[in-house]
Amino acid sequence: MTRQRQVVLEAVRMNPSHPAVDQLYSEVRKVLPRISLATVYRNLEELVKEGLIRRLEPEQNPMRFDGDVSEHYHVTCTRCGRIEDAAFAAGDRNLDTLEAALGRLTKYGIFGHRLEFIGLCTDCAREGGG
Repeated sequence: MTRQRQVVLEAVRMNPSHPAVDQLYSEVRKVLPRISLATVYRNLEELVKEGLIRRLEPEQNPMRFDGDVSEHYHVTCTRCGRIEDAAFAAGDRNLDTLEAALGRLTKYGIFGHRLEFIGLCTDCAREGGG
C-alpha cells in the first residue's frame, strides 16, 4: 500500500460522516499538500476494489465513502444529504429472514442485499423541513 493510499484510507476511516470526495481531498491535503484530486479519486477506487472501504451512492449526489465495511445499513436525510449508520441490534436477524424467504419464493440464489432508509435528520426536522 502506497503512502498516498494509506493516507486516503485513514481519512475515510476517521470520518464517521460518510464523507464525499471533496471532504476527503481537503483532509488528505493536510497531510499530503501536493496530492491531486485525481490521485485521491484513483486511490478511493482502488480501496473500494480491495474491499477496504465502501462506496455509497445515495439518491442525492455526491457519492460518499464509508470506512466501515461490515454489514450495516444507512439512513439518509432527504433534505441535507447527511448519511448515518442505522442502529440495529446485533441480534436482529429480520432482514436475513426476509432474504432467505425471497430466495425461496423467487428461486434466485440470493447472496446479499442493499437497503437504504430515508427520512429527515433531527436538524432538518427541527428546521421544519417536512
